[in-house]
Amino acid sequence: MRGRRLLADADVVVADRLAPRELLAELPEDVEVIDASKIPYGRQMAQEAINRALIEHAEAGKFVVRLKGGDPYVFGRGGEELLACAEAGVPVTVVPGISSSISVPETAGIPVTHRGLTQEFTVVSGHVGPDDPRSVTNWQAVAGMSGTLVLLMAVDKIGAIAAKLVEHGRPADTPVAVVQEGTTAAQRRVDATLGTVAAVVEAEGVKPPAVIVVGDVVNVLAAAFQR
Repeated sequence: MRGRRLLADADVVVADRLAPRELLAELPEDVEVIDASKIPYGRQMAQEAINRALIEHAEAGKFVVRLKGGDPYVFGRGGEELLACAEAGVPVTVVPGISSSISVPETAGIPVTHRGLTQEFTVVSGHVGPDDPRSVTNWQAVAGMSGTLVLLMAVDKIGAIAAKLVEHGRPADTPVAVVQEGTTAAQRRVDATLGTVAAVVEAEGVKPPAVIVVGDVVNVLAAAFQR
């Protein structure tokens, strides 16, 4: 509700591709909307350009809203943008959001935790593969955990990630669900296992954005949703 109230006061909205389109449609015609999309392997607005847009419009006396999908601090670069604004002397109010790592599985009938089944869930960015020198994730440690694993931005790396998890001891028959376009009218869920997910994603033509859930929670509510 706080976010909606602040959005209603906006002069300029810098919006991500995954930001709610229906909220943009409600804005008055005189509100300037800047498309800050980051499309995988497609058009992208550089982070430096986003930072500059936020600062320049704020310094011009405009009320600027940075509208994101999910939570700004969960792989959303919200911290980078806040630091840039703070360095420029621009005051910032942060409104927490609901991370897609929780909300998207939930809309697909998957709780990331479930009593008696898992006591933890781990969220990992898959935008670089496990063998990429830029990766700082301890995949051996991740594979050794018994809880739920939620992968964001991992569609094109899921084959390498699944192989690495199996290599380090996660069973190949571990359930996996891939939820594409979560919370939108185009949402769909594709089920597989760690051993089959790479082939299933390719065969089903799964494209980003998608949230991938690994663990027994994938099927814990299946019976209820089949009624």
